[in-house]
Amino acid sequence: MGVELNPRLGDLDFKLFHNGRPGITGWTLINLSFLFAQFQKLGYVTNSMLILNLLHAIYVGDFFYNEDWYLRTIDIAHDHFGFYLAWGDSVWLPFMYTLQSQYLYLHPVNLSNEFAAIILALGFGGYYIFRTVNNQKDLVRKKKGDVDIWGMPARVIKAQYVTGNGECHTSLLLTSGYWGISRHFNYVGDLMMCLAFCLTCGFEYALPHFYFVYMVILLLHRVQRDHSRCLGKYGAYWEEYCALVPYKVIPYIY
Repeated sequence: MGVELNPRLGDLDFKLFHNGRPGITGWTLINLSFLFAQFQKLGYVTNSMLILNLLHAIYVGDFFYNEDWYLRTIDIAHDHFGFYLAWGDSVWLPFMYTLQSQYLYLHPVNLSNEFAAIILALGFGGYYIFRTVNNQKDLVRKKKGDVDIWGMPARVIKAQYVTGNGECHTSLLLTSGYWGISRHFNYVGDLMMCLAFCLTCGFEYALPHFYFVYMVILLLHRVQRDHSRCLGKYGAYWEEYCALVPYKVIPYIY
């Protein structure tokens, strides 16, 4: 897990660099490599490969365009920099997240127009949820709660906490909009996109669907980590928040 939170060499933050550069960039380049390899092999590019690269490109483009948002995620704000993050970002991410493009090169899939439309709707819908959910929280933070969410004043809990050096701070826990539906509704959008990526590969083999299974495990584990961290940080305020927003991810299910 590492010892240091943000090891640096001059202005270079190793954790931010590894999280945002080798893995994400490699993911994009490897996908494009398989797209061109498929064209070289077949003389054309299947609609499944095009859709996969399009959906991945939207996700990656959003990451770089909204990179300041990433600075407030659990990876950057709380996880220390060690083998877990360095190997995960530089090896696991670019090679395991590209299973679908590798599969589509080895086993080309031509989707029907109807199924292609369903995948695109799922992917774009997931991205819309993912981005708008995170935008609501960012807007509330920037405006310090003085903002409307879905046409009504944002409802927040002003949670006070004390840092290790004894200073008292206040955080805003949003309980309206998407964040009143569940505590991690952004993960619904994330998983919709992950499922769309995998569905481009059809159903003949299970391996390219590994990514969706892995992301379910990763995000559910992250939900538990976040709950433990927030409970320790906010105490009774977090318990109040959980009472107002009882569902962790999917309403009435989890």
